[in-house]
Amino acid sequence: MARSRKKLGDILIGWGVCTAEQIDKATQDAKSTGKRLGDVIAEAGYANQEQVTKALANQFGLEYVDLNADGIGDQVDMSLIPQDLIKKHLVLPLTKTNGRLQLVMHDPMDIELQDMLRFRLNMEVDPKLASRTQIQQFIETKLGQPRMVAPEESLVTESIDRTIDRSVDRSVDKSIDVAGDDAPIVKLVNRILTEAVKMRASDIHVEPFADRIRLRYRIDGVCIERDNLPKRMQNSLLSRLKLMSGVNIAEKRVPQDGRIKIPVDEDQVDFRVSACPVYHGESVVLRILRPDSVRIGLVNLGFEEDNLEIFNRIIRRPNGIFLVTGPTGSGKTTTLYSALDVLNQPNRKIITAEDPIEYNFEGINQCQVNDRIGLTFPVILRTMLRQAPNVILVGEIRDYEVAEIAIQAALTGHLVFSTLHTNDAPSAITRLVDMGVKPFLVASSIQAIMAQRLIRVLCKECKALDDNPDPKHLALVGLTHDDAAGKVYKPVGCAVCNNSGYKGRQGIFELMQLNSQIREMAFKSAPLTQLRKAALDGGMRSLVEDGKVKILKGTTSPAEIARVTQVAEETPQATTEEEKQLAG
Repeated sequence: MARSRKKLGDILIGWGVCTAEQIDKATQDAKSTGKRLGDVIAEAGYANQEQVTKALANQFGLEYVDLNADGIGDQVDMSLIPQDLIKKHLVLPLTKTNGRLQLVMHDPMDIELQDMLRFRLNMEVDPKLASRTQIQQFIETKLGQPRMVAPEESLVTESIDRTIDRSVDRSVDKSIDVAGDDAPIVKLVNRILTEAVKMRASDIHVEPFADRIRLRYRIDGVCIERDNLPKRMQNSLLSRLKLMSGVNIAEKRVPQDGRIKIPVDEDQVDFRVSACPVYHGESVVLRILRPDSVRIGLVNLGFEEDNLEIFNRIIRRPNGIFLVTGPTGSGKTTTLYSALDVLNQPNRKIITAEDPIEYNFEGINQCQVNDRIGLTFPVILRTMLRQAPNVILVGEIRDYEVAEIAIQAALTGHLVFSTLHTNDAPSAITRLVDMGVKPFLVASSIQAIMAQRLIRVLCKECKALDDNPDPKHLALVGLTHDDAAGKVYKPVGCAVCNNSGYKGRQGIFELMQLNSQIREMAFKSAPLTQLRKAALDGGMRSLVEDGKVKILKGTTSPAEIARVTQVAEETPQATTEEEKQLAG
C-alpha cells in the first residue's frame, strides 16, 4: 500500500517554522482565493520562499537545490536546452546522463509542464526544486534582462503543447484538425490574436523557419519575439489563419491578402492579413486595425501648440493640397484620418480613394482601389470630381497620373489630403517634379507639407532622471550637457511597460507651409538644400528639433529621437570638443 504524502502545513509546523493557527488561517485563505497553500504562506510572511520550497521538496521526496550555495551555480549547464524554454518556464538544466535530464524547477505539482518538456526535449526529466525567486535571479544574472513579453508569457506554448501532447502521435508528424471551436489549433490562433490586441501590438508576424515557427509582435514600433512554436504545427497554423481570412488554403505559391474580424473584449477588431511565400513555407503578417486609434484627437498625436494651431488652420482651408510624408509605419494614415474626423460634419462631403481601406468611418464615402477590375486611383479620382466633394483624400500619390489629377482637383476648389514617401517635408516638392509634374503647378497647388515619425513615449510609471546621459546621443539631437541637466529622462522598465521602459507612441513633426519665397523657389526648381534652408528660415521646426522639445519635456529619451530620426538632417552643431569627436 502506498504511503500517504505528508501535508505541507504539517511539515512546516513540525520544523517549527509555522504555528498551527497560521497554517489554519493560510488554509482558509487558500480555499477562498484559489491560491496554492505554499504561495499564501509565503505572501503572509509565515515562512519565506526558501522554507516553503524545502518543505515542498520534503513532501514530494525531491532534492532541494540552494542556487546561492557555493559551487551550485557552476553545475548549471545552460547549453543543454534552448534558452527560450529556460526563460519561459523558469527551469534550469543541471546534467544530462543516458537520456535523462536533471532539471531544477519551482513547482513540483506542475506535472503537465514536466510532460511537455519530456516531449519537447525528447528525454526523461528528473526534477529538483529551488525557489522561484532564486531561479529568476539566476536566469537574469546569466542571460540578462528578460525579453519583453506578456505577463502570462508561457501560456501560448504551454496551452497548445499540453493539449496536443495528449492527442498527437509522437512518432508521426500529423496535421492538427483546423475545424471546430475546441480544436487546439483554433484555441492557439484565438489566443494569439487576443493577446496581441491586449498587448497593444500593431502587427503579428508568423514566420516559418527550418526547425520552428517564430511568432513576433510589433509593439510601439519594435518587433518583440513572443514564442517559438513547434515546426509540426506549421501547416495547421497557416491553414487556420488563411481560413479565417477568407483566402485560398490550397494556394501556397503566390501572395494572398485577406481580412479577419473578431471580437476582443466586446470590441470588433479587424486584422489585415498578408501571406507571402518564403523559403520554408509562407510568412503571414496580420496588421491590427483599431478604429479608435484614429480618433484619439489631434492633441494626443503629439503636436506642440504652435504646430497644432498651424495644422488646424491648414485643414480648414477651402482648397489646395496638404501632403503628409514619411516611411511606412510612421503614422501618416492616423494623422490624416484624425484630420478627417475633425472635418466630418454634415455640411461637408468627404470622399476617399484608398488601397486598402483600413478604417471605416461613418459619414465618409470611402472607395477601395481594385486594379483587377480597372478600379485604379486615377479612375476613382476622376469619378470623385463629378461627385461634388468638399474634401478628397488620396491614399498615396504614387505616379504622375495620380499627382496630376490631385493637383487639378486642388486648383478647381477642392481640399486634397494625401501621402507621399519622402524623408522630409521639402523633399516632397522635388519628388513631385521628378514624377513629371510641372514646377508651376506644384508651387500653386500645395498649401503645406508635413513630415512625421513615431517615437516611443517613456513609461510614466518607471522613467527616471538621467544624471549621466550619453554624450553621443545628446550631440546627435543638438543638446548640451547644460541643456540636459535635470531635464532628460531615461527608460527603466517595469511590469506596466513589460520591462521596455516605454509605453505608447507619439509623433514628431516637420510642418512646412509654402510661403511666397518657397513657392518662387519651387517654380524655379531650386535645389533641395535651398528649399530646406528657406523652410527653416521661415519657421519650420525640423524633426530633430521637434524631438528635442519632447526630450526636454520628459516625453521621450535622446536615444529614441536619435534612433527614429537617424539624424536625417545635418548633424547638429556640437558644442564641445568631446561632442564634436563623438558626433564626427
